[in-house]
Amino acid sequence: MKKLASEGGTKSRRSFLGKMAAATAAAASAFAMPNVSRAQTGPITMRWQSTWPAKDIFHEYANDFAKKINDMTGGDLKIEVLPAGAVVPAFGLLEAVSKGTLDGGHGVMVYHYGKQNALALWGSGPAFGMDAQQLMSWHKYGGGKQLMEKLYASVEANVVSFPYGPMFTQPLGWFKKPVQKVEDLQGLKYRTVGLSIDVFTAMGMAVNALPGGEIVPAMDRGLLDAAEFNNMTSDRILGFPDVSKVCMLQSYHQNAEQFEITFNKTKFDALPAKMKAIIENGVEAASQDLFWKAIDRYSQDYIELQTKDKVRFYKTPSSILQAQLKAYDETAEKKRAGNPLFREIEASQKKFAERVVKWDLDNNVRREMAYNHYFSKPAAPKKG
Repeated sequence: MKKLASEGGTKSRRSFLGKMAAATAAAASAFAMPNVSRAQTGPITMRWQSTWPAKDIFHEYANDFAKKINDMTGGDLKIEVLPAGAVVPAFGLLEAVSKGTLDGGHGVMVYHYGKQNALALWGSGPAFGMDAQQLMSWHKYGGGKQLMEKLYASVEANVVSFPYGPMFTQPLGWFKKPVQKVEDLQGLKYRTVGLSIDVFTAMGMAVNALPGGEIVPAMDRGLLDAAEFNNMTSDRILGFPDVSKVCMLQSYHQNAEQFEITFNKTKFDALPAKMKAIIENGVEAASQDLFWKAIDRYSQDYIELQTKDKVRFYKTPSSILQAQLKAYDETAEKKRAGNPLFREIEASQKKFAERVVKWDLDNNVRREMAYNHYFSKPAAPKKG
């Protein structure tokens, strides 16, 4: 019996010592991995602002992007997007994001023109014949991304930038009457942004840069004779048909623009690697969805502007388009002289465009023939 008791006592001591060892190992593990034991609880929240009025489809695009990211992170990241002016004016977005006043924003590169005019090469100008999709291809695969990082570093902007959402050719804009020749533009008080300010100034217009929400009130008060903003849906929502019934379609002043998503770099860099990957891929998903939505909405509003708002659309004459190209060349020559980065970016774009636009023009069939085949009404036979 004593032997059995001794064995039992030994087993008890071994059990006790085993439990103590396990507890000690667990405690050591807890101290070795404080991030696990003290992991953040609840979602990461970000306060953003767009550069658009709350009613504009552009602000809708900003919310679309935020929702995609919020959903894909399973709510671990929550982005709230405020409209223009909620925290800072539209043209103050870059500085606010860079300083951390805002965690991020949704806008366009041309709105930063005053800080570094080469940023406008992602939005205003003929882009050597590229459309916005092709310019986005240059950004991702032709060296544009690295050049943009150099640009933001040159102005000490603490941001991570994601160009996305290629836009369609923007109209020349809204006028009191159709413009038929370059001389019709002389002296007109006109709204535009970016490099287009210099281009239209060179063409004899009196140019003023205004955010989207201020354009129609300025036209209504007679402070502007004419203006451009962007597309059929935005222009209709913002009230352009209330102050003008003439819209000139097609222009080279902004035929390859895209939107921009910016994050405060300090905030972005602190995110988990998985979350950063979701954002980077989410940008591209949102970009394509925006493009599809734009096709649907812009085409609908193009019809309704004509049928409900009684707007008359005219094609911008070729003489004006050619004058834009000449004025752009003169403007760009001056910018190159004082800005080596401007010269470097233009050279990169031009090299890419020479190959890509040539392929596009040679390879892709024009759509007019098929459209006319299916939708054009046959001419009525002549009487007599």
